Amino acid sequence: MPAWFIPALKAVLPHVGTIVSATAPVFTRKSADAAPDQTALLQQQITELQAAASANDAHIKGLAAQIQNTVETLEKAAALAESRHRRILTLCVAASILSVISLGAALFLVGAR
Repeated sequence: MPAWFIPALKAVLPHVGTIVSATAPVFTRKSADAAPDQTALLQQQITELQAAASANDAHIKGLAAQIQNTVETLEKAAALAESRHRRILTLCVAASILSVISLGAALFLVGAR
């Protein structure tokens, strides 16, 4: 199981009840005494479903824009981290070469005595 899954689950679980209670009573239900006027009931349900689909479309577009923004930000951060990594690697190689040269000079001076 991925390491991020448990904290995400802990963050979402307290809100599941609120989400379900907010979305459950949205649509019109059929009642037992509404049998003669089924066409009007069906038309009302179709209208509600179309409104819900339109709202979902708007929410999906908003989420897609947020995800795109997040991905772009992550790509910029990854590029920055990569450049920092290269700079640090260059400094480490330079420091290693300098330390080998210093060790060689110290051994030469000790051996020359």
